[in-house]
Amino acid sequence: EVQLVESGGGLVQPGGSLRLSCAASGFSISSTSMSWVRQAPGKGLEWVSTILGSGADTAYANSVKGRFTISRDNAKNTMYLQMNSLKPEDTAVYYCTKNPDGRRGQGTQVTVSS
Repeated sequence: EVQLVESGGGLVQPGGSLRLSCAASGFSISSTSMSWVRQAPGKGLEWVSTILGSGADTAYANSVKGRFTISRDNAKNTMYLQMNSLKPEDTAVYYCTKNPDGRRGQGTQVTVSS
């Protein structure tokens, strides 16, 4: 059974950092591309970043480019999102997704506030 479990969210002040983790089971993350998406209160899902199966290629939304870094540890079957210079507008529930089927976990809440 495919499972994705996100963790690492929390409350952080503007300018702070968090690292999100996505632990996968039931499949190998090296076999497919994976993404992070987020949903702010009252808004729809927003794509944040994608990493290919090889880990060699990554892509970022303009809103997070230069501040967020996506990575993966295939040995641990885990994907990460390092988030630096956080802004209040980054407040959202963050989900990792398996591509192309879009399956996602339960999400982890990130709140950026002073």
